[in-house]
Amino acid sequence: MRVTVAVPPRPYQAVIEDGLLNRAGALLRDLGVAGGATPANHRSQQAFVITVPQVHRRWGKRLLHALAAAEFNAQVIEMRDGEPHKKLATVEALAEKMLRLGADRDAMIIAFGGGVVGDTAGLLASLYMRGVDLVQIPTTVLAQVDASIGGKNGVNLRGGKNLLGTFHQPRAVLIDPSVLSTLPEREFRAGLYESLKCGVIGSPELFEYLEKVDAKQLRRNREKIEWVIAESVKLKAKVVSSDEREGGLRRVLNFGHTIGHALEAETAYRHFLHGEAVAWGMIAAAHITATTGRIDQSDATRIREAVLNLGPLPKIEVRSRNILRLLLSDKKTRDGVVHFVLPTAIGKVEVANDVPDRVVCEAIDELRRLSQAE
Repeated sequence: MRVTVAVPPRPYQAVIEDGLLNRAGALLRDLGVAGGATPANHRSQQAFVITVPQVHRRWGKRLLHALAAAEFNAQVIEMRDGEPHKKLATVEALAEKMLRLGADRDAMIIAFGGGVVGDTAGLLASLYMRGVDLVQIPTTVLAQVDASIGGKNGVNLRGGKNLLGTFHQPRAVLIDPSVLSTLPEREFRAGLYESLKCGVIGSPELFEYLEKVDAKQLRRNREKIEWVIAESVKLKAKVVSSDEREGGLRRVLNFGHTIGHALEAETAYRHFLHGEAVAWGMIAAAHITATTGRIDQSDATRIREAVLNLGPLPKIEVRSRNILRLLLSDKKTRDGVVHFVLPTAIGKVEVANDVPDRVVCEAIDELRRLSQAE
């Protein structure tokens, strides 16, 4: 399946296909990346594959073979994985390695990994020699359904997540569900929370499927995994195509992220996987929207139960006031006022800036209670 992300001036394709890693290079040529698909346009282009050791060991040889077959001159540069390494120092170190390897303005960066790799390599691509081509080949559920689409790149500061970043759209996104076979079970589940988010904000059909699914059974069903990924990508592509730089509609994609990001920052990015923090953030948002009367309690309960149905989440052991303080440094805060994305029904959300601090603290207390009961 191909999904168009219609951003000006250069729309691009997200290709979702089981086994496509084996022909990644040919697909890039076919999509017009690096000179196009015709023999006359073929040229050996520098491609720098930014990845992490575990992905390189398991899937690197397959990707490099596919790139070489399509006349790409590919070199691998490894980085350390995990949110603590998603920082400006990593971008600088990667840029220095590229320079030593002879990367010029015509180089192409391929982000080959999960969300941390995609965000970091994307920022690198936007900055190196004032911008080089980027291709996303995501290898986690979270990256396939969300992080690789839309051109947002960024790294963390001690005070918050993704506070340094750029918009730099990829030339193409290649999504191969088969690479998920080696993903740890916890990572697999963490990505599904981002798909569930897509369901809440705009796809009732996707939500209804995920609220009852058995994550372990889904993992064994390649056809259904591909469908979940495709539905999530279509939803995000539609939103991004309407609002590339988060001036309005795109803000809905932050559902669950306001409190989720604060949970990550408060625990030094070491306690939660990103999708797990977003999962708790969605439950908090559902609690807030029910408390403020924006949604029927039955729908708020469905959202909470759908999140908890996907599997166990790390415990919440943070102080409500600390989370409130961190919210003030979130990118979604304007003039000291925190903006929340709150569901009004399954498939519909709104942005609210009138949530009292007391209600936010009550939501965090509810998360703590739920996590202790798990």
